[in-house]
Amino acid sequence: MTNHINPLQADTAIYLAGHRGMVGAAILRKLQEKGCTNIITRTRSELDLGDQTAVGDFFAENHIDYVILAAAKVGGIQANIACPADFIYQNLMIEANVIHAAWRTGVQRLLFLGSSCIYPKHTRQPMAESALLTGRLEPTNEPYAIAKIAGIKLCESYNRQYGTHYRSAMPTNLYGPNDNFHAEHSHVIPALMRRIHEARVQGASAVTIWGTGKARREFLHVDDMADAIVYIMALPDDIYEQNTEPMLSHINVGSGKDITIRELAEILCEVIGYHGSLKFDTTQPDGTPQKLLDVSVLEKLGWQAKTGLQDGLRLTYDWFLANETRLRT
Repeated sequence: MTNHINPLQADTAIYLAGHRGMVGAAILRKLQEKGCTNIITRTRSELDLGDQTAVGDFFAENHIDYVILAAAKVGGIQANIACPADFIYQNLMIEANVIHAAWRTGVQRLLFLGSSCIYPKHTRQPMAESALLTGRLEPTNEPYAIAKIAGIKLCESYNRQYGTHYRSAMPTNLYGPNDNFHAEHSHVIPALMRRIHEARVQGASAVTIWGTGKARREFLHVDDMADAIVYIMALPDDIYEQNTEPMLSHINVGSGKDITIRELAEILCEVIGYHGSLKFDTTQPDGTPQKLLDVSVLEKLGWQAKTGLQDGLRLTYDWFLANETRLRT
């Protein structure tokens, strides 16, 4: 019998791992908006997801129906270059501990969040789900990407061996409220937003940007991402399985549109009101030349992004201004 009933009910016990990060906070808002009232969360100080025993005890002590695994160690190019061991080890431990404990305690549905960096550095654009494991990864974030690929394969392996319904979603580059605006360890949008904002405040004549400005990137507002994650989580099993394969089960989540880093910087200058010039430090790496996701599977399932980039950047800058003092502490 075909199941077309939305499995997310108000009292469904959902463990949301990583609820304080940008991604997790957006998912929490979306679940609450959908009327979910039994959302289980723990801070890092309350539960170390890298501690297998602690994670096992937590799952054994709580009746959990569904898991959304948004917890991860994340960062931009500079952070990935500086701490490759941290990025692979911590992410492997988090996903292995959570996914295994979920299976041991009978959690039938789990959604693992990955990243578009799982795909080869040089591959056909836009990148379809089938591009996974078809070429070499971008060296600057290879350890993080390997960990995320392992998470996909963990989910698929438990599904194949134990009949669970563990899913994986691969978001493109995300931005929005609660992002990391650290001057050195943040992703491209918050890093550029802060740099251009400070240049405006200080009256600087120019802003220097890493790379040539020619690399192309796709961006998705985090609230759109959260909406997609809840949408994918709630899909009936038969619908999900009809659109994926047992060993190719992840789904891309993105806007389906990309721009150059130069174009992004120009939009940010307009949003922020900065009228100086842009300089590009070509001694610094561009990273992957282009990262655009093929989102046709998700569109076929009935979901599309709603927030335009300029509107999303204005919303994010408003949030940054409202929280600037706290972000500097």
